[in-house]
Amino acid sequence: MTHSRDTGLTLDPKFDSAGLLTAVVSDRVSGDVLMVAHMNAEALALTQTTGAAHFWSRSRQALWKKGETSGNVLHVAEVRIDCDQDAVWLIVDAAGPACHTGARSCFFRRLEGDALVPAE
Repeated sequence: MTHSRDTGLTLDPKFDSAGLLTAVVSDRVSGDVLMVAHMNAEALALTQTTGAAHFWSRSRQALWKKGETSGNVLHVAEVRIDCDQDAVWLIVDAAGPACHTGARSCFFRRLEGDALVPAE
């Protein structure tokens, strides 16, 4: 039997034991995956109300707005939630690089055997 969370139209996020959802972020135009982060309930609510992506930093244990200091804000065009509501997909227009390294995407390397090589 499928839980109503899985097929219904009511938002009922399934946060993990740390109170987080996984957030996958992709570019609205290219479809490229830009980054993966985490959101708590406050970050999700702020993202929905402001239209700018907010996340929870597990390392700093703090809420953060992407681009707050760099100016590289992620303007959210659409938020989707997966079937069991434990992950969200943010489709965004990025105002600059998404990665803290300055790369357009956090996924700028690929594996070749045991080595990392530039993906772009």
